Amino acid sequence: PVFAGMNGSAIENFSCVIYNIFLMNCTWQAGRDAPADKQYFLYWQNSREDNQMECELYIKDENQRNMGCIFQNVSIGAEKAYFLVNGSSKDSLIQFYDEYIDLYKIEKLMPPSNITVNCDEIKNDCIIQWQQPQISHSNKDMCFKYDINIKYK
Repeated sequence: PVFAGMNGSAIENFSCVIYNIFLMNCTWQAGRDAPADKQYFLYWQNSREDNQMECELYIKDENQRNMGCIFQNVSIGAEKAYFLVNGSSKDSLIQFYDEYIDLYKIEKLMPPSNITVNCDEIKNDCIIQWQQPQISHSNKDMCFKYDINIKYK
């Protein structure tokens, strides 16, 4: 059956974030009714054409149980990525958890760089310039919006 396994044994609070352009960090919590000896395994597929890959660098808790994963060299494609977390236990079946995620929506953008401020006291104005942060996905012509908070001393 599709939902085989003990109710409440699947992971909870699954989330991923992409940072520093190509690193992805995914975390989760154990199911509230999962057996004590559970172990979870994360697989993901960036697109239908790609092979499904297991996590190579798990984040472990104090009992050496997988509670997250760090992926390197992640690239954001046009399709939603597929994530699957299944589990194992000696005594019972663990329900799996799966989700499709638009990777560009979970990318934490780097701050702007090369910020310069040139003020003209006579004209009583300032010109503030910066470079757009690097992004990992292909939609590079997106409109960026910035908030500028100016504090006077």
